Amino acid sequence: MNERNSSEIPSGLRVWFVIHFFADVMVGIPLLFVPGLFLPLLGWDVVDPVSSRLVGAALMGIGIESLLGRNAGVEAFRGMLNLKVIWAVSAVIGISLAFFHGAPVSAWGILAIFVVFGGVWVYYRMKLRKNPGRGE
Repeated sequence: MNERNSSEIPSGLRVWFVIHFFADVMVGIPLLFVPGLFLPLLGWDVVDPVSSRLVGAALMGIGIESLLGRNAGVEAFRGMLNLKVIWAVSAVIGISLAFFHGAPVSAWGILAIFVVFGGVWVYYRMKLRKNPGRGE
């Protein structure tokens, strides 16, 4: 990574990547390994262990990449932010639709978390939108 490339990344974005790592891993581990114990604590009466574990695996993958990629250059950050924006927006849509099918009250908190992270990712992706001389 060259100095110019590294300096284009706001330090706040690197901090958010570390925060995202901890948030994803804290939720991803119990979803991956003990969804039948974890989800009832959040109000889920019916637990699909395959879907729960897939979400846990996705959280682990995205969260761990947040930690591993926190010192990358601008091009890597753009790619990671694209993924995070798509994931957050898709999750907001999916959770919102779930309210029509009896999602538990705790889903509002999960929705709020995805809205906050989604807002952060969109904000920083817009900041990295233009890179002089790169033609993006």
